[in-house]
Parts: sequence; structure tokens; C-alpha cells
Amino acid sequence: MTRPLHGRTIGLLSAWASRLGGGVFEAVLAQAKLIEALGGTARVFALHDAYSDADRPRFGSVAVETFPIVGPELIGFAPRLIPALLDAPIDALHLHGIWKYPSRAGAIWARRTGRPYLISPHGMLDPWITSRGRWKKALARRGYENASWRAASAFHALTGDEAADILRETGRDTVHVIANPAPPPGPPPSLARLPHVVAIGRIHPKKNLGALVAAWRQARLPAGARLILAGWGDPVDVAALEAVVAEAGPDVDFIRPVYGEDKARLLAGARFTVLPSFSEGLPMAAIEGWAAGTPAILTPACHLPEGVEAGAALACGTDPASIARALEQGLGLEPGRWLAMARAAQALATGPFSETEIAARWADAYGAALDEPR
Repeated sequence: MTRPLHGRTIGLLSAWASRLGGGVFEAVLAQAKLIEALGGTARVFALHDAYSDADRPRFGSVAVETFPIVGPELIGFAPRLIPALLDAPIDALHLHGIWKYPSRAGAIWARRTGRPYLISPHGMLDPWITSRGRWKKALARRGYENASWRAASAFHALTGDEAADILRETGRDTVHVIANPAPPPGPPPSLARLPHVVAIGRIHPKKNLGALVAAWRQARLPAGARLILAGWGDPVDVAALEAVVAEAGPDVDFIRPVYGEDKARLLAGARFTVLPSFSEGLPMAAIEGWAAGTPAILTPACHLPEGVEAGAALACGTDPASIARALEQGLGLEPGRWLAMARAAQALATGPFSETEIAARWADAYGAALDEPR
């Protein structure tokens, strides 16, 4: 097997090395695994938070260093981060997520070392995101983001839409468009499942879960239908969701976060995943569901048109009426039609979103950065 990163060490820099990072954390975990599969060594550098120690075992043997924050968590100033990066024997640095102090650390590392520096914004340049907290983002741009963007060897976009966002916001067009990989596929479904619909992910206003619950309450659903919400988030967002669920009835459950085998079982037992989101980078819940043979219900903001085109997903809008129509359509499918969607979902997970395909594209991206004179 070709090991194109043999002898190379890639630093993975992020504000999060815990569940508080949501999809960004999962992406860093997956990237560390991918780098090692390509023969390289991954080292993780992140800000310390309440779950850093508890979630460290998920990285296995990968070296993880987290650094205490001084001052407001919103900025994430960690004075020990830059010296640690400069002392580390890394050949390239890959920043995951923006709008926090690690962007400044990455820019300084790139300027002082002259080595390759890649940036994955993970959807954080989406118009829905950039339109919120404008003055804070304006300060971040002037304080460190513009310098970070200039210092980057290249950007990474999860989708073509994100590549357009990167060009619009940063003026940079050196962008590798590479999706997150699906996990290994589960057994293909042979029978239609119970009419359970699952929403997994961070509890945040952009996920539009209030509209989802409202849609569930107004939709005409089959007997035994159940909506299961699983996730984590800021206490204020979690409390708001709990209040909505408390009024929704016994067929709506909020079960808090799920991981590992529990998450896999939840996905494998669902008829659909649903993401009625206003903004996403690339929602791993949908892709993980596809690997389990679970079709998805998605808004255009999920940036997965491949799912609808392949027959592995149904499209919906963000308003309750549109979401309700999609729920009725999905849960009303004949068993044979649903099984066809399940097969289409797994075909995506074993094809364009497979670990093998994504690893090959990252080997090219890292190789181009490491081989390019600086």
C-alpha cells in the first residue's frame, strides 16, 4: 500500500479537541486517523476546555496538547500555544475552524517557519454565519484572520459552495474541495425500519430544531412514528430545546449526546435522518447515516445535492410546513421505495464519500503543499 506521508508530521490546529467543537472535533479526529493511514504522524494542538481530558482517549495514540485560555473564551487567547507550535517538529500545519486565537497562532507559525499552512473553515464562512456577530467578526478579521488567510498555502472546502464562500470572503482561489469521509458501511437493510426519524448534532439555532419539532406536530404521521433528537450545546440552547420538546408530546424525545456504538445503533435503527438547518459545513450525521443505510431529509444549506440527485435524500425547506411535507413523504414511502433509497445512501458512502476516495484526495492535497517551494 502506498504511504505518501511516510516520515511526515502534520500538525492539526483547532480551537477544540473535545465534543464542544461538534462537527469540527469529529473532523479533526477523522483527519488524524487519515494522516496515520497515509503513513504520516498527526499531532493535535487545541484550546483546553471542560471536556478536553474526557475526550482525549478518542484520539488513541495520537499526541494531543491542549492549552489553557487566558481571558474571554470567545477569543480563546492561549499564550502557550504559539511557543508549542514553533517548538514542535511538524512539516505542515492544518487549521480546522476559524474566528478564534488559533488563527493568529497558525499565521505566526507559517510566517516564522515558511512551512505549508492549510486552512479548513468548516462552513464558518457561510453567509448565515458571517451575517451574525458582524462587529466581532470584523474585529477578528482585522486582528488576525486576514493575516491568517494571507499566510495560508491553500484552503480546504468541504463542498463547491464552500469554495465559493472562501473566494468571496478571503479572495483566495487555491482551494482543495474534499468532503469528509463516511465511516465503514453497516449491513445493508433488508426490511423497512420503524418510522423513527433522528436528528443528531450540536444544539444550536442554526440547526432549526424548533421548526423541526413544530413540523412534527403538524405532520400526518404513521402509527409508531417517533422523532429522536440527540446532541449537545450551550446550556441556553439546550434549555430552549428542552422547553419545546416538553410541549411536543410523547413521540418526541431529546436523549442528549450519543457516541460510538450507541450512535451507530441509533442511526441503523432510523428510517431517516433529518437536518432542517439554516447553515452547515458538511453534516456528518447525514453521511454517517448513509453508511448505515439511512436516507436523509436535508435543506439546501446542508450542501449535499448529491444525496437528492442519487435518490439517497429528500429535500425540504426551513419552514415547518415544508419540513412537515418532507416527513410525510419520507415516512409514507412504500417499503420497496425506501429500500431503494437505503441502497442509494450506502452507494454514496462506499463511493464518492468513502474513506479510500477521500484519503487519495488528501494525499494529493498534502503532497502538493509539502512539495511546493515556499
